[in-house]
Amino acid sequence: MSIHQWHKDTLGQKTVEALKKNQFDAVYFPSKEEAIEHVLSYITSGAQVGFGGSMTISQDLDLVEKAKAKGAELLVHGDPQLTLEERMEVMRKQQVCDVFLASTNAVTLDGCLVNMDGVGNRVSALTFGPKKVVIVVGTNKICQDVDSAVERLQTIAAPKNNKRLNTNNPCTVTGVCADCKGSGRICRILSVLKRKPSLTDITVVVVGEELGY
Repeated sequence: MSIHQWHKDTLGQKTVEALKKNQFDAVYFPSKEEAIEHVLSYITSGAQVGFGGSMTISQDLDLVEKAKAKGAELLVHGDPQLTLEERMEVMRKQQVCDVFLASTNAVTLDGCLVNMDGVGNRVSALTFGPKKVVIVVGTNKICQDVDSAVERLQTIAAPKNNKRLNTNNPCTVTGVCADCKGSGRICRILSVLKRKPSLTDITVVVVGEELGY
């Protein structure tokens, strides 16, 4: 085992134990292949599966196509062919779907999930609504505490997501958050799940690889 993998495994397993202490169901896998198999076990033919706009889920793990292959009904609000009204309807359906798949912008060593949203559909679904929520997070998103998680949002997640979405916000030039005030700002809602929401069935899958932003 390489030193790099040892470090990922050690931090990943420590994070899983902390999540469990905070009442989350949590599991660690060294590889994304193992994680994909585990996530797919929650998806059945005909199930409504919502996707939270995650690069981890859609690109790194290709779970949109894999869920489709299992016969799931896909709720993907990022489809460029959708009108704004159609996109809003998909996001509303995600709030009460059978399985909601997403990542998290950061996870802390003491078992908190930290996210920043623009619309709020993702953090809303992570908190309450879907019958099952599955969150997949790479060890690159593990932070010491909530303060360092927020710093990660400002210096890594927000600039990269703004660049991906081709916004005109300052971070697409500077590479770091400027706490901008414009109407195009996508960092509008800070969510910190310090414990598992009491009526939401959440599984956090921590993966010993670099995934997403």
